[in-house]
Amino acid sequence: MIIKSAVYKTSVSKAENILDDGIPEFAFVGRSNVGKSSLINNILGCKSLAKTSATPGKTKLVNYFDINGDMFRLVDLPGYGYAKVGKGQLDVWSGLIGKYLTQSKSLQTIFVLLDIRHEPSELDKQMINFLIYNQLPFMIIVTKADKIAKSKQINQIKKIAKALNVREEIIILSSSELSIGKDKILQYIENKI
Repeated sequence: MIIKSAVYKTSVSKAENILDDGIPEFAFVGRSNVGKSSLINNILGCKSLAKTSATPGKTKLVNYFDINGDMFRLVDLPGYGYAKVGKGQLDVWSGLIGKYLTQSKSLQTIFVLLDIRHEPSELDKQMINFLIYNQLPFMIIVTKADKIAKSKQINQIKKIAKALNVREEIIILSSSELSIGKDKILQYIENKI
């Protein structure tokens, strides 16, 4: 698939404002600082459409991006698990994420991002269990593949799959730095729509 246009659509902070216009949506979710915004920018071939920051927890809203007109939409969800915000605010974020995931009628797939260098956290496991319990379609993208040796990548994917009790086939290896995984993600989206 060729990305011809990628345009910021809107951001929402409340569940009642979640878009419902029938455009197929692909959501990206993961712990803060997992490289979500960098991956979205890499997939779309843009440098700064999704806001990246050295400070984890920058994304606090559900951000929508229209791709190739209204062919489909990427949705950047707030990062979960960043501890330097007030507990009340963290609850709002997790509440908004949960409501988006269970209420969006246009949602085709949730891409759960994990850092390949680390074992899945309890929050990562909770997210996967939440998706399985609610029968929501998901794929896992392991980010920052350039940060470990190629010889260790397959073993890390096996460990992550085992820790989450999922099949290795639903895990996509990626690196925004080297554009690894970009074509596979776009092919998956094209097949779904």
